[in-house]
Amino acid sequence: MSAAFGWGLFGSSSLVLGGVLALRFRITGLLLGLIMAFGAGVLISAVAYELVEEAFETSGGQGDVALGLLTGALVFFVGDTLIDRLGGSDRKRSTGEQADGSPLAIVLGIVLDGIPESVVIGLSLLGGAGVSVAVIVAVFLSNLPEAIAATSGLATSGWARGRILLLWVAVALVSALASLAGYGLFGDASPHTLAFLLAFAGGAVLTMLADTMMPEAFKLSGKCVGLATTLGFAVAFWVSSLE
Repeated sequence: MSAAFGWGLFGSSSLVLGGVLALRFRITGLLLGLIMAFGAGVLISAVAYELVEEAFETSGGQGDVALGLLTGALVFFVGDTLIDRLGGSDRKRSTGEQADGSPLAIVLGIVLDGIPESVVIGLSLLGGAGVSVAVIVAVFLSNLPEAIAATSGLATSGWARGRILLLWVAVALVSALASLAGYGLFGDASPHTLAFLLAFAGGAVLTMLADTMMPEAFKLSGKCVGLATTLGFAVAFWVSSLE
């Protein structure tokens, strides 16, 4: 169980790293958008080859995958909609729109975005073969641009540096606990349940990408994000093929 917490903490540590980089260096909108698009491509590959494919093989071709994808997407959609109404819709904007939002909703939204990815890390350990390198790389790389974008926006909107870094440390710890929960709560799960959970996480991650990360990337970098997303997908697929 300590491995699940440790790997979850490692994957989410890039949130803190991204926050530090954004506060210390000026990162242009074009570069940030391309980094976000690359991270999105990495996560899409992880969903396809580490979650949905694994879920399909585990379920034996039953309907657990479709049900899990749909449920994960709906749960994230409902949670994200509630947070938007509370004032957290601009949590990943890099230009300071957070000034008009609710600090609590922004924090809750950032936590909501990170939980599905972290649970995946814990679930990837259940097979007994060790953590998936592709999943760890995907979570680490995708968290980095998210933190850079959100930190830039929070700083512009007036948040103090110490408060921003404390936020990322707290979210990293929550994410590590989510990874631990994914491993500890479902260690004895049946193949059908495990397949559902893997697909559930995949559906939630895909919905998060389409709702928050990819629109912001396109807003910052335009059509170039297509190339960066494909590059991220290809790199993650290559890493996955090495396992």
